[in-house]
This record gives sequence, structure tokens and C-alpha cells, in this order.
Amino acid sequence: MIDFELSEDQQVLKKSVRDFAAAEIAPHCRKWDNESHFPHELIPKLGNLGLLGMMTPEEYGGAGMSLLDVAVVIEELAAVDGSVAITVASHNGLCSGHINLFGSEEQKQRYLPDLASGAKLGAWGLTEPGSGSDAAGARTRATRLPDGSWSISGQKTFITQGSVGGVAVILAVTSPEKKQRGITAFIVDYGTPGFSASRRIEKMGLHASDTSELTLDDVRVPDSQRLGEIDCGFIDTLRILDKGRVTIGAMALGLGVGAMNAAMRYAKERKQFGKSLAEFQAIQNMVAQAVMELDASRLLLHRAAWMHDQGLRFGLQASMAKLYAAQAAMRACNTAVQIHGGYGYTREFPVEKAMRDAKLCEIGEGTNEIQRIVISRELLGKGELLVPSVY
Repeated sequence: MIDFELSEDQQVLKKSVRDFAAAEIAPHCRKWDNESHFPHELIPKLGNLGLLGMMTPEEYGGAGMSLLDVAVVIEELAAVDGSVAITVASHNGLCSGHINLFGSEEQKQRYLPDLASGAKLGAWGLTEPGSGSDAAGARTRATRLPDGSWSISGQKTFITQGSVGGVAVILAVTSPEKKQRGITAFIVDYGTPGFSASRRIEKMGLHASDTSELTLDDVRVPDSQRLGEIDCGFIDTLRILDKGRVTIGAMALGLGVGAMNAAMRYAKERKQFGKSLAEFQAIQNMVAQAVMELDASRLLLHRAAWMHDQGLRFGLQASMAKLYAAQAAMRACNTAVQIHGGYGYTREFPVEKAMRDAKLCEIGEGTNEIQRIVISRELLGKGELLVPSVY
């Protein structure tokens, strides 16, 4: 049976997040963006609403939501502000998600409750200055010491929550000869000697989201901080990124929806040649095309999320949904700016911000080009392990 309607609980969730975003984010997000201010003051409120432990099981302080629930939440947040949406998405899906899926019981009990409440924010480090989609080019090394502990040295870049996090999952090479299949994950607490955020990265958009470089200089961690099996970190990462593609796709969708809502309001209010812009057929055609593509994106994303929640393989569907939603969002934001005319190119209206924010969705969690490779190799039965160039 096919049911395109959200459940009653999901509709309540959608409304509660929409109301929260309107009250707590919308009045401030333009200021946060202009000042590149990370909204620390919002984090406890997000935690109290259950949005920082969405897929974390209830026994560890989380909300135990489905991936479809998460997609609904991220869309609603992104429709108001992309920076908050990516903060919530990356915190849940990458750091918390990695520990939840592959951590030991001791690691889950130690880290997940603080991550779910917002007492600590999570970072996740795979990408390096010299390696993006090519994980085999990673140079961060983890060396096993005689006492069984590990020494980690290297540099990570494009790390969301990099300078504001409390705990990070770091991917490091443990068996260089195995290339991608020789990478291991470790949990590193902020404050560990040798571990630091070295530089905050200035970006085109998402100014209120923290993106930084991380430096690891002979960082010593016990083997109890190893996350998952030795040399299995990259294999585990692929499972995490499949879910991440759904959430980044939902973020793209929300940004496009927010931009088109603003554009349609403007088209109804703006008068030219004695009538509103909404009365011109050219504008009507632009709106129809953009909204149709956004609606198709939502169907693709919800299908991928539903397949995950049913325990089905969904990697192919996640890649298709993420790719299509990212492209649809960029086209929608471009349309929204065009409908605003000259005003769309100014910071007086929100559509230029949505356009800047949406570009990340064509890069993060696998570029558009990587998604096409993933899709074609899945369909053609070929495959080399590839990873995204951001995060």
C-alpha cells in the first residue's frame, strides 16, 4: 500500500518545528548570517525539543525518530535558515550517527546522552586539505603504540562544528597499503593534548554554521576510544553517508521551499504595469516549474527515507534524491532571485541568502558529480569506494 501522507505524529512534529523556527530562528537568522555568529544560545532550545538526538535511541536520551521524521524536521528548519539546518543535520547524522551505529555500549553510554541534550556538539573529520572525494589520499595517520594506545597526527578541513564541538569522530589511516580499506575511526574529546581547531573557514553561505580546520599533533588516545573495528572506518562511513544524503537533500528542499515562498509572496505584492507580478504568465511559468521540481524532490527523499526505515537497501535512492533535490533547490533559488529582480540581488530580501546557502548542497555529502558516479556504478554493478569532498 502506497501512502503519501505523513502520519498524524509526523504532522504534529512538522508543525512544532515550523512554529519553533518561526519564533526562535526567523527573527535572528539574518543577523546571525551577517555577523557570522554561531548561535550558541539556540543549542539548549534545540536539545530541549529533541532535535539534537533525533535518531539516538531513547535509552541514551534521544528521541528515537525515523529517517523520514528527520527529513521532515530538516526541511522545516532549512526553509527558515540553512545554517541551523546543517548544524542539526551534521550533529545528528555524522558524529552522533557514527557512535550510535558502530560504538560500543560503553561509548554510547558515555557520549550519546550529552550529544542528544546539546551539552556537547559533535564534529566529524574525514576530509583533508589534500583529499576530498579520494579517501585513499588521506594523510592523517593513527599509529599503534606498544601499550596498545594510539597516536594520531594530521589535519582535517571543512569540519562542521569544528571549533564549537565537544567531541569529534576522526578518521585516520591505520593500514596505508589498504588505501580506503585501511582507515579506522576514533573518538577524540576536545581538550585532548595535541587536538585543536586551527582555523575557522569563511564560506560563501551558511555563515552561522561553524566550519573549521582541525589539527592533530601526536594526539594520544586509548584503544577504548577506537570506534568500530580496525581498518573498517571507511566501510562504516559509507552507511553513514547514505543517510546523510537524505538529510542534505532535505536541507536543499527546505532552502528551495523557503526561497519560493518568499518569491510568491513578493510576486503577489509587487506591482508593475498596473498589476501584480503574479498576474504575468512568465512569472506563473517560473513558479510552476520550480515548485513542481521541489515537490518531485520531496517524493524522492521520502521514498529513500521510507526504504531506510523499512530496513531496505536505499543507497541508490538516497543518491538520486540528494542529487535531484540539490539541483532543484539551486534552480528554485535562482528563480526566486529572478522574480525579485534587482531587489533579489540585495541583502534586503532573504532570497540571496537562500541561494548562497543552497550551493553547499551540490557539494556536501558527495558532489553532484560523485552522485552520478555512485548512481551509475550501482546500476552497472561496478564500484570503487568514493567519498564526499566536504565534511
